[in-house]
Amino acid sequence: MTNSETTPDFPARDLPPGDSTPTDHASTTGNPANQDQLLAASNSAASQPAKRQPLQTNFNEAFANDLDYPRLGTVSFRRGTLTDNQETLWQENWPRLGKPLSDELIDLDQWFGRTGAKTIVEIGSGTGTSTVAMAPLESDTNIIAVELYKPGLAKLMGAALRGGIDNIRMIQGDGVEVLTRMFRPESLDGVRIFFPDPWPKARHHKRRIIQSGVLNLIATRLKPGGVLHVATDHAEYAEWITDLVDVEPLLEYMGFPWPECPQLVNRQVITKFEGKGLTKDHTITEFLWRRRV
Repeated sequence: MTNSETTPDFPARDLPPGDSTPTDHASTTGNPANQDQLLAASNSAASQPAKRQPLQTNFNEAFANDLDYPRLGTVSFRRGTLTDNQETLWQENWPRLGKPLSDELIDLDQWFGRTGAKTIVEIGSGTGTSTVAMAPLESDTNIIAVELYKPGLAKLMGAALRGGIDNIRMIQGDGVEVLTRMFRPESLDGVRIFFPDPWPKARHHKRRIIQSGVLNLIATRLKPGGVLHVATDHAEYAEWITDLVDVEPLLEYMGFPWPECPQLVNRQVITKFEGKGLTKDHTITEFLWRRRV
């Protein structure tokens, strides 16, 4: 990946309206009733707005490299629904606290209403258990939680509002796309990835977020001296990450613990997924890197 000072333009792709299943015209030809049904279905489909895929980047093409990036393909993610109270809070507060994945380069000072604060992005924040626990202890830092799952963001939002925590903002979208499209190079003081999906089946390893290309992307978004913190309770994934600790030249692996780390690394609480792992006697392995100056 080239360390460009600009973010490339990545257009979204439109899907055709309506059902894309081919029609068996032989079964309708000559049958007025079937022809009427086909015409009605066609008119109905044409009246529907075109669906849009999430923004998807060809990273190797965009960054002119041959590094490895997650390949999610057609994998689908949970949608979920909000409670009435969550929906009310969402409608009232999302315009101020949240953003969808887009090609907007975020003005951090404007969004948080303060100048010069450090900024940490947490990728895959889930329901925000550790996010809400850590944020009050780093009130001088802008915390941005990135998550695909809307109900998870809604839980985080509710907890932050109840706790009067005002240094958390949220982005709904894929974390790699968010880093690529919405943050300038050398704009972040830290990136956190706590308990990412281990995709344990061998054929799904290509979906893992910790890959050489993502480490390079994170490195370019970190300021010199910025910190990447990763935690996993999956033993084989820990081995996978261990094999990659020195793959990115811009990142210096500091091990764990790192007593002089300039940012909070104590996650304060045990998350739901972390707790499930501990009940199965899983060992938590953590990693810290520093962006080279």
